[in-house]
Parts: sequence; C-alpha cells; structure tokens
Amino acid sequence: MMKLAALATLMGSAAAFAPAQTGKVSTALKAFESELGAQPPLGFFDPLGLLDEAGQARFDRLRYVEIKHGRICQLAFLGNIITRAGIHIPGNIDTAGDAFDSYPNGFGALFGPDAIPQDGRLQILFFIGFLELFVMKDVTGQGEFVGDFRNGFIDFGWDKFDEETKLKKRAIELNNGRAAMMGILGLMVHEKLGGELPIVGPM
Repeated sequence: MMKLAALATLMGSAAAFAPAQTGKVSTALKAFESELGAQPPLGFFDPLGLLDEAGQARFDRLRYVEIKHGRICQLAFLGNIITRAGIHIPGNIDTAGDAFDSYPNGFGALFGPDAIPQDGRLQILFFIGFLELFVMKDVTGQGEFVGDFRNGFIDFGWDKFDEETKLKKRAIELNNGRAAMMGILGLMVHEKLGGELPIVGPM
C-alpha cells in the first residue's frame, strides 16, 4: 500500500513538470510560419506572442502596420542621411526669407530654439494626416496584398512581374523596412548621445 502511495505521489510530482498543453497556440502559429517575412535567419519570429491564437485578420492588421512603419522609417532614415550630408530643398521655407538649410537637422528642426516655427510644424502634421486618411490606403479596395496602395494609379511595371518576382520584391521591402526601423531608432539615440558616426557625420 505504501509503495502504491509513493508511486502515486511521484506521478503527481512529475505531472507538475510536464509540458503545458499548447496545441491550439501551436496550430495558430503554424498557420503563419509560411507567410511572407518569415525568412532566414530568424524564420517566424514573434517573441511577444502577438499572434498567439490570432486569426488571419489580426495577422493582416499587424502586417499592414509593419509595412507602413517600415516605409515611414525608410523615408526618415534617408532624410537624416541626406540632410546631414548638406543636401536641402532649395529656396525659402516661409515668406520671411528663412531658407530650408537654415534650420538644424534631426530633432533640432522640430524642438529647440532654432526649430521650425509652430505654423510650419502644424502644416507638416496636417499633411501627414491628409496622406494617412486619403492617400496611403487601399482606397479602391482592389489591393493585391496588404499594403498595396497603388489604387489603380501608380504601377511602375508591377503587373508585368511574375509571382516569384513579386514575392521577392515584397520580401525585400519588408526587410528594408525592418532595417530602417532599427536604423532611424539608432540615429535618434545617437543624436541625443552626441558624437560622430561614420558616413552620417556629426550628430
């Protein structure tokens, strides 16, 4: 009897260390392991578990946000590199005769004593809002994939590519966007730290 009790106790203890039942979560995640962007070296990478038990609609929403942020960060990163190289829009930014190149780069253009006037910052904000609400979206509902904002207008030969080429170019955009998100974050941090970076120059 004692032996049976000891055996039952050991089995109960072992059960406490048994792996949790993750069948449903694993099945949900496997549905996205073959999606575009799950590629070497990381493969499918979701350390925060944002896709645990998520459906296709949730995945598409997160992919839309990733693509949009990636595109914004690519523009932001290139904007930093170009302006820090001394290349600015010619002419004046206002009727008072202040030239575009008279304002500092990076954070200094928006915050601080030498920043763009408030009216200029509001114009930038309204322009971004206009793009967000009326331009940078699938207006026609005919988008070929999440993030397709051509709206039957801008094509650049996309429809002439075969499916393999399309997937390759979309994967390149995803990777470049991910790299740009890390890149612009790095530039922002280094700008606050000061010093100088290769290629970029003084921060």
